[in-house]
Parts: sequence; C-alpha cells; structure tokens
Amino acid sequence: MLSSFNLQRRAVGKKIQNHQDLLVYRKAFDAAMSIFDLSKSFPKEETYSLTDQIRRSSRSVCSNLAEAWRKRRYEAAFISKLSDAEGEAAETQVWLEFAVKCGYLKRSDAAALYKTYAEIIGTFVGMITHSETWIIQKK
Repeated sequence: MLSSFNLQRRAVGKKIQNHQDLLVYRKAFDAAMSIFDLSKSFPKEETYSLTDQIRRSSRSVCSNLAEAWRKRRYEAAFISKLSDAEGEAAETQVWLEFAVKCGYLKRSDAAALYKTYAEIIGTFVGMITHSETWIIQKK
C-alpha cells in the first residue's frame, strides 16, 4: 500500500481525471480508514451511536467530494456538495472530541486526525472560494 506521501508525490504534475486523483480525496480516504481501524476497539454499547456516527461522517467526506467532482458542470451543485463534505469533516471532528472525552481514543491519535480534518476543511474552503478554477467551463 502506498503511503500518503507517495500518493502526493505521484500525483504532482499528473492530470486530475477523477476524484481519486485529488490529494484531498486521498487524505480524507486515509483518515476515514484510520478512524475505521481505531473505532474497532470502541465498546459494544457504542456500536449504534458513536461508532456508527464517526464512521459514517468520515466516509461521507469522501462520498460528497466524489459527488462534487461529478457535478463540476454546475457551479452551484459543485459548491453545494463541497459544502456538504466540509460539514461532514467538521462533524467528524466533533465525534473525535467525544471519543477522547469518553476514553475511547488516545488524545494523540485524535489530535492527529483532528488536524488532518482541519486541513481537509481548509482545502474545501479554498475549492469553494475559487470554484471557477474547478468547474467545467462551457464552450
């Protein structure tokens, strides 16, 4: 499996053809997989609450970004889906806080993931702010 660094290095200079080529997608996907692995140790009584919620929101970041990428023909739809992805990333940060407070995650693990989601949110804000550089221009 390629590390995040190698994925970033490989993507430099490469034309973005689908959502999986976006560095922010790879970062969000890797973070969601880390959350999946870490949440396996959450208590059984959290299965239908915290465990499901944090997994769902972290995965939704990726799926909303994929939808946004496919909707680049329509600027408003593109921005709307990116906004949804941004919201899901922020929600994931909240669930990380709960997991630490409940004693299910080490503060250091959660802090690293929280920082990753802050970077992801920053990228989404930039993409929204400069959506004209991302949308498919009509000829």
